[in-house]
Amino acid sequence: MALKAQLRKQIFEFSFNARTSRGAMKDKTSWFILLTDEAKSITGTGECGPLPGLSPELTESFEATLNQLIAWINESHLQGLELPNLQAAGKWVENNLAEQFRSSSIIFALETALLDLATGGQKVLFDNSFRRGVPVPINGLIWMGGLDFMLQQIEIKIRDGFTCLKLKVGSHDFEKECDVLQYIRRKYFRENITIRLDANGAFKPEEALDKLHRLARFEIHSIEQPLKPGHHSLPELCLQSPIPIALDEELIGVTGQQKKTELLHRVKPAYIILKPTLHGGLSGCAEWIELAEKAGIGWWLTSALESNLGLNAIAQFTANYPITIPQGLGTGMIYTNNLEGPLLVERGNLFADSGGSWADF
Repeated sequence: MALKAQLRKQIFEFSFNARTSRGAMKDKTSWFILLTDEAKSITGTGECGPLPGLSPELTESFEATLNQLIAWINESHLQGLELPNLQAAGKWVENNLAEQFRSSSIIFALETALLDLATGGQKVLFDNSFRRGVPVPINGLIWMGGLDFMLQQIEIKIRDGFTCLKLKVGSHDFEKECDVLQYIRRKYFRENITIRLDANGAFKPEEALDKLHRLARFEIHSIEQPLKPGHHSLPELCLQSPIPIALDEELIGVTGQQKKTELLHRVKPAYIILKPTLHGGLSGCAEWIELAEKAGIGWWLTSALESNLGLNAIAQFTANYPITIPQGLGTGMIYTNNLEGPLLVERGNLFADSGGSWADF
């Protein structure tokens, strides 16, 4: 089977002033890899959307690297490839993809495009409950900003039926952040809201344990990455923390079963949080999940500001597993020019509308 590869670029505009721990963002760029079986007129599409400040591959030469990848594919390097399932796609990447192309965002895009092509180019990568209308519960993400802006978001999310909120900490005065948490607990005590926190490595090692004890009184479900990635005191903090610690940035760049297993056994987090764009694509996340479950470590999946196309792939992948807690897949409505697709968020759940369809790409 001969495939023709194409690359398309799109800049997505945020529908609000998006502020992250790495600064303000007005837009987000994604590149789309399209693989077409010209004999059957079927195209599979995958989104490559590395995150500024987190994806190490996102340099000035990244787009040139993607164009080199497209040229490499068009030189018949996919000739004879049997359209794979996820395990086979991951194995093909491992055995055939040159090191210069083997970054997480590219792997995710290639896997998604190949799986889409294998299933007819209809954006149905996995035939599971999600595509048949069973929702995936998600947390409501509270974006960083002024306290009034954050309180307004909290009101809206709870009004819209979210029962799990994720808030950033470490960017404001700590006392004011505690005031926000106390506000949630006092005003919405009947709603039984689950609160997740994300520190993005903002806590100083000498202050971290004290802050975690102070935050614990607000009945926090978990806190992501309280210390910067790689800090030597993280295993001890995981052991002593009154709040379960989840790892996110800590996992970036850790590849191979041995290194992943060593990290999990050394740090012993309560949870790991997985983004295919950052953590080795879908196959890389599948490996993390398998190793975490063997070690008795919980996990959930989250998006990394992908468009609806990338979000759809992650949601379908997530539904391959028993889902017992909300996932971090609530970023699909953040762009004014998002790709039109059948994804809906209702009452704290992400749905695939069985009656909807994807607009021409």
